[in-house]
Amino acid sequence: VAPPDPVAATAVAGSVGLPRRLVSILEGEGLFNDVTAIVLYHVAIAAAVSGTFSVPEAFGLLILSAVVAIAVGLALGWLTIKLMGLLGDATLQVGLSLLVPFVAYVLAEELMGSGVLAVLTIALYLAEHTADADDVLGRLTGRTFWEIVDTLVTGVAFGLIGLELHSVFGTSGGREFQMLGWGLVIVGVVVGVRLAWLLPATWLAKRLHTRRDVSEEIPTSWRETVVMWWAGMRGVASVALALAIPLETDDGQPFPGRDEIIFIAFSVIMVTLVFQGLTLPWLVRKLGVRADADVEEALERDLAVRAAKAAKRRLKEIQEVEEFPDEVVERLQKAAYDIGARINPEIVDEERREAYAKRAERFKAVSRVQREMMSAARHEVLSARNEAGSDPEVVDRVLRYLDFRSLR
Repeated sequence: VAPPDPVAATAVAGSVGLPRRLVSILEGEGLFNDVTAIVLYHVAIAAAVSGTFSVPEAFGLLILSAVVAIAVGLALGWLTIKLMGLLGDATLQVGLSLLVPFVAYVLAEELMGSGVLAVLTIALYLAEHTADADDVLGRLTGRTFWEIVDTLVTGVAFGLIGLELHSVFGTSGGREFQMLGWGLVIVGVVVGVRLAWLLPATWLAKRLHTRRDVSEEIPTSWRETVVMWWAGMRGVASVALALAIPLETDDGQPFPGRDEIIFIAFSVIMVTLVFQGLTLPWLVRKLGVRADADVEEALERDLAVRAAKAAKRRLKEIQEVEEFPDEVVERLQKAAYDIGARINPEIVDEERREAYAKRAERFKAVSRVQREMMSAARHEVLSARNEAGSDPEVVDRVLRYLDFRSLR
């Protein structure tokens, strides 16, 4: 029950509008705490099953699992980048990004490493090295695909907790109140230790932030620290670890306290997930913790200016080697200007903003008519699928072309 669940925390945090840096902390700590907790869990299970425990051996296993996992993640990350460059097709690239984490997990586990840390390493590596600015279709396809996966994983995670409740209560053996009392004690320890850790850790992070004068993702007030503390819910990782406890030890005896461990783990999950999860939105509203709208708007405005300037610089470079009619140059300059204005209209003065607003209205009207025209074309092509002698592959090819045109 040590690692907080990033799925549960971010699902709730996203709905209540927490600052992005707090959501990043919740996601990051959930992933890295999963790694540490699962490695220590393996050490504890091995000790209980074998009946022997060695501190040097356990420490060595912890270091070995981390080193092996990082090495596997980096190696497979490098190989994946090379393969994606060869594949080219967005569908194949997304498919590869789905398979690679499973390969990394299994390979790391076979080499005595942490499968979770290997997956985390390769994910960070790919996020850092696969950013191709011109891969528009790949980004759109990948984002849509992983949003679907994220929704399914979240649903399965919470569904698994609910489905296992029946079997968990069957392990109580008439000692529900006794084990529930133990569970509440563990809840108190889990919640209390998190607060006892966050207070000095946040204070230290603020001191380092002030001294180094760098931008850090840290809680900036006691209110944000309290929200971070209350967002430490337990979820699917604790479910998986509890249910994965072996039934027997090496000598054939029942695993000591297995039923009690499972019941207590689910008690902690239910109390933190249900009680803290349902009260977190109320706490956020009560403390007045909100997303940094001004900071986000300032960043968006800055990016809009940079994007427009980059487009103008590139246009100037092209004009030095190619000649265009004056009307074409004027149109291209206006297009470069519109790039920034469409991202954030606030970057232009009032007069230009009004002119842009009028052009935007005309553009919306033209776009609306174009959408209606494309919709009529798609309906006509789809109706041809059911006609006698129609080739569905040709229909799909034409429909795909129209879909791409609609995206543009």
